[in-house]
Amino acid sequence: MMTAARSADSGLAGPGGLDRYPYAEAPTAADRVGVPAWESAEPELGRMGRRTAGSRGRGLHGQLVQQLGQMIVSGDLGADRPLVPEEIGQRFEVSRTVVRESLRVLEAKGLVSARPNVGTRVRPVSDWNLLDPDIIEWRAFGPQRDDQRRELSELRWTIEPLAARLAAGHGRADVQQRLSDMVEIMAHAVGQGDALTYSRADAEFHSLLIQVAGNRMLEHLSGIVSSALQVSGGPVAGCERPTDASLSHHGRIVDALAAGDGAAAEAAMRQLLTVHPEVERVVPAPREH
Repeated sequence: MMTAARSADSGLAGPGGLDRYPYAEAPTAADRVGVPAWESAEPELGRMGRRTAGSRGRGLHGQLVQQLGQMIVSGDLGADRPLVPEEIGQRFEVSRTVVRESLRVLEAKGLVSARPNVGTRVRPVSDWNLLDPDIIEWRAFGPQRDDQRRELSELRWTIEPLAARLAAGHGRADVQQRLSDMVEIMAHAVGQGDALTYSRADAEFHSLLIQVAGNRMLEHLSGIVSSALQVSGGPVAGCERPTDASLSHHGRIVDALAAGDGAAAEAAMRQLLTVHPEVERVVPAPREH
């Protein structure tokens, strides 16, 4: 079981324990600045109860992916920092197999690289798969939350109005009904003050809209939009707050799709995504699983 700090006599160093990595020379005091402390990181980063899409339901393996991923994205494990499997296994009390599988997952996300005679090292941000849902969430809960929020908003502003326009030309009765159902569910949630139900219906609405745009590359981004909605923090767009105005814009989109009016659907989506600067910036809430 992954635990909190191990005692000093367990063979694992306390804060600064990663200094035991094989540096070419013994680190100086200056070199030690920024060296991650496994012991002190867990209270802040070890949110084992909140698992992301790529790690939930996978036991120790998923928990370790979550823990290491958060530490890398937060900067506690900086770029080019070597990751020693034995050290990780001792710190989190997991087997070498669990460590190896977890590092492979992180490598697939672009967070680390493994090379013969070099070992496993943390990669720079420019190499990360920033469209990976797990990385989106980790950034949204770390020191990069503001950048993540802005970048997601800009991405949505780029793809969703286009998706709405394209979807108007691919009308399907079943999809039209499902979108209408989502608007009805959101309306009921507004009346009940049920923000969670509203957000889930909203996420399905936007994801479905992108999927029916008839563009497979856009469809591939539907999961990104869903992640963006689920980790949203201010400033917030109209579609992220359960209000009558937001419902009105959703309804206009559905009406435009039914009429096959791509221009109207695009315009309604742009209004829906308009950021309201007067809304207080808020820390994003964890995704529900």
